[in-house]
Amino acid sequence: MPAEATKGTPCWADATFPDLEGAKRFYGELLGWTFGETQAEYGGYTQAYLGGKAVAALMPPGPGGMPPGWCLYLASPDAAATASKIRENGGTVLVEPMRVGAFGTMVLARDPGGVTFGVWQPGEHKGFEARTVPGSYNWAEIFTREPGKADAFFPAVFGYGVKRMADDAVDFTLYDLGADPVLGRMKMTDDFPPEMPPYVNLYFSVADCDAAVEKAKALGATLRFGPMTIPFGRFAALTDPQGAPFSLFDNTTTAGEPPRLEDVS
Repeated sequence: MPAEATKGTPCWADATFPDLEGAKRFYGELLGWTFGETQAEYGGYTQAYLGGKAVAALMPPGPGGMPPGWCLYLASPDAAATASKIRENGGTVLVEPMRVGAFGTMVLARDPGGVTFGVWQPGEHKGFEARTVPGSYNWAEIFTREPGKADAFFPAVFGYGVKRMADDAVDFTLYDLGADPVLGRMKMTDDFPPEMPPYVNLYFSVADCDAAVEKAKALGATLRFGPMTIPFGRFAALTDPQGAPFSLFDNTTTAGEPPRLEDVS
């Protein structure tokens, strides 16, 4: 199992889909995932594996229903204390600290701008067993219409430093823990439909972004943006067949100079 993640580090991701079998087919074929047994005692939670290593999980919606989408979990050594910090800084706790057997303790929350995310205090389940290799989690960015609220909230709760991209055309910041960037924040522009809620966009690693995009489209996904090459890699944004946004990222294909960042923490 991986070492326990530092507080605020993205450590796990799961997604809710009304058609669980359809989601398994899509992500299994696109990213090479296999799946464990569906855990009825945990609401149909189904863990995904890449080469035998846990990389994500899928589940059907619970009572009351939830729209299809991915949820990113940020590590915490004390989920109850983090829940208190969330409330103190204007966030909303949607699911109070809940013990998940011996696996750990989870919290679901929403920032003041409406972005839903999770908190995970690990027990036996430490989180991602593979990262950045093709088929696994690579990166995530908070997409929000209220960037000022996000840039105040997440550092206050998780202790992030904040660096802003020195580019008037793009409102983008990086959250870091020391020298290591762990999460991005992007302002949603008018290009996003007004009915689209703020969300955390997950990037999954692929060996060839263009080929993966074509495969995703053939499997029923919709290309929303890209592929585009930036100094950090080549990426594309898509919506899966059930409407959940996600991105594909090839960090071996790069172009241009890294942007200048201004420390605003």
